[in-house]
This record gives sequence, C-alpha cells and structure tokens, in this order.
Amino acid sequence: MIHYKSREEIELMRQAALVVSRTLGEVAKVIGPGKTPAEIDRLAEECVRDLGATPVFKGYNGFPTTLCFSVNEQVVHGIPGHIPLKDGDIVSVDCGAKLNDFIGDHAYTFAIGEVSPTVMKLLRVTEECLYLGIAKCVAGNRIGDISSAIQEHAEKHGYGVVRDLVGHGLGRKLHEEPEVPNYGRRGTGKKIQEGLVIAIEPMINMGTYKVNQLDDGWTIVTEDRKPSAHFEHDVAVVDGKPLILSTFQYVHEALGIAQTATA
Repeated sequence: MIHYKSREEIELMRQAALVVSRTLGEVAKVIGPGKTPAEIDRLAEECVRDLGATPVFKGYNGFPTTLCFSVNEQVVHGIPGHIPLKDGDIVSVDCGAKLNDFIGDHAYTFAIGEVSPTVMKLLRVTEECLYLGIAKCVAGNRIGDISSAIQEHAEKHGYGVVRDLVGHGLGRKLHEEPEVPNYGRRGTGKKIQEGLVIAIEPMINMGTYKVNQLDDGWTIVTEDRKPSAHFEHDVAVVDGKPLILSTFQYVHEALGIAQTATA
C-alpha cells in the first residue's frame, strides 16, 4: 500500500532530507586521500545527532554504521572500515536520518583526488540519470516512466543498470511502497499521484549490470569488479510536479562545484 503524504508531512520530510544533505556536506569537507571510512562515519553520526536527528541506517536489520560507504566496485551497502581512501577512488556515501518521525535518505558519489576521465564520465552520466528520472516523476505518469528514462540514458553510454536493487517509497519507514526500479518500460508500474514521496537512486555500473553480495552480508559489488556510481534524491509530487526535498548544494559548496538549477 502506498502512503501518500500531505503538504505538512512533505515539509517534515524535507526537513529530514536536509539533515542528510547537510551531513553529506560535512562529509564533503573532509573526504579525501588518507581518510578512513570509519572516521568519516563517526563525523557523520555526530552531525546527524547535532542536527537533532537519529541515524536511520545504524542498527537497521543489524547494519553497524551511520553511513553506507561503497568504494569503487562496491555498488551500495558498504560498511565503513579502516582502509584509507586513495587517489583515484570513487565512493558512494549514502546516509539516512529520522527527524520528527519522518526519514530522509540521500546519496552522493565522491571522486577522491585525481580520478580517470572514464570514471568521471560514469559519475556524470549517473547523476544525469537521476535528474532524468526525477523529471518523469509527474502526476499521471507511471513508475516505469522514471525507470525507462534512467535505463535508456545509462545504456546509451554502454553502462550496466543494476537490477537487484531499486529505489523506494519513503516516509515514516525507510522502505515503503512503491519500488522504483532503475530499469523498465514506459507506461508500466504504479501510477504517480499527488503526495507520492520516493527515493530515486540510479545505481549504474561501468560494465555488467550483474552484482554479488560479499560475505559480510551487506556489501554489494559488481560481478566484473568494475566501478559503480550511485546518486540519490528524495522526491515528492506537489501540484503534480516533482519537488526535490534533498539537495546537493552543501556538497557542491564544500567541493567548490558551481551550483546548477537541478542540484
């Protein structure tokens, strides 16, 4: 069952989403070669709590940390460890926070130091996929319209679109209906209606779309061990149009990236 949100609930969700956005901005200030995922995770937990919220991922089905920290061929759900980041890595940092009984869930893939042009293209295209998907989150469309927009753009560049993991509805729970795949056919799936709130999160691989899970029971990696990128926004349907509740503004400010109209 899909739980459609009122304007008041969407505003509360925006506040939760912005806790995550601000936390990712603090991560952006310190992430770099030589830093360990574990120390960045500690900083993120402090930031979430200082903003009056609670980390959502920590303890979720036994997950041990505030951040999902997925490096290079790790797609999502990586556990922050003690191996320092190095020049040329890419890192998907995914964070969730609960505030006023609602949840924000938001991710950004960071380039560490000097990253190869081919990998930087993967990041750029994956972020483009996110915004192309968001543009289809319009009342009267269907979830498959979001999915197909993401898939078509990724595959046009020769990339693999992960099938085993999907975006999702969001609200008082971290995972609500509907599922939001990053692949599919136009005109299929649940109809998009006013008050829908979903997390749209393309997971795009340099090579095959196939993935495996590591023995830790969490970390998802590409089957061919080629890099993967992941960007995520929380999106509500307001007045029939997509309203992005989260923002990359704080990340971009920390990294010195010029802000765009969609970010």
